[in-house]
Amino acid sequence: MRSLPLPLALTARLSPVVVLAAAGWALSSGPLAAPQAAEHKPAEEKTETQSASAPSTSTVSKTYSAAPAPCESVAKKTIDSLVPGAKTAGKEIPSTDSELRRTCSWNALKGYDYRWLDVSFEVMESDDAAEKSYEAHLGKKSGGGAVPGLGDSAYSVVNLTTEDKQETREGVVIARASNALVVITYNGSDFESKKAPSTDTINKGAIKAAKEAVAALESDKG
Repeated sequence: MRSLPLPLALTARLSPVVVLAAAGWALSSGPLAAPQAAEHKPAEEKTETQSASAPSTSTVSKTYSAAPAPCESVAKKTIDSLVPGAKTAGKEIPSTDSELRRTCSWNALKGYDYRWLDVSFEVMESDDAAEKSYEAHLGKKSGGGAVPGLGDSAYSVVNLTTEDKQETREGVVIARASNALVVITYNGSDFESKKAPSTDTINKGAIKAAKEAVAALESDKG
């Protein structure tokens, strides 16, 4: 089989540095790492009977305190199906805070067929903070629609890009479960036909991975 050059956009994805930007997951400054608004609590006046050393009762109870292992969040048979030829162990991307923010990637070129899958988790301080981040993500997307029955809320969108006559179709699923976000990125290209997989193929693949990732998050609760 003759070797075919990858289009510039997909070649860049194979670079560890560019991967983070191309996957939409800049670990220290990306959309999921946007600074959370500090909670403002008005100071309470102490009465004569109120102790200055009384313990605080304002701590927010969090459903999730740490992100699960992302490379173990999707079944091996699912990886074999979505990313043929990829090592099922995946590769975890270094994070600035591996307790709260973790990402795993799988990618492979089998014959002329290329596939890429990212699974990302981010745990936030509260449900409200996660909801605001989720809404901010949706504000940057156009098209797509809700995914019912996935976490507390979920959304999927699929886009097609073309470079040097080579099509690439990418699906993104964003799901919120309590104070955590799950983001799935799944894309593919065929370098022989220069066509991309169908919208249905990419969308269903991304949603399947998202369901397994959310299930892994929920099973890791507490």
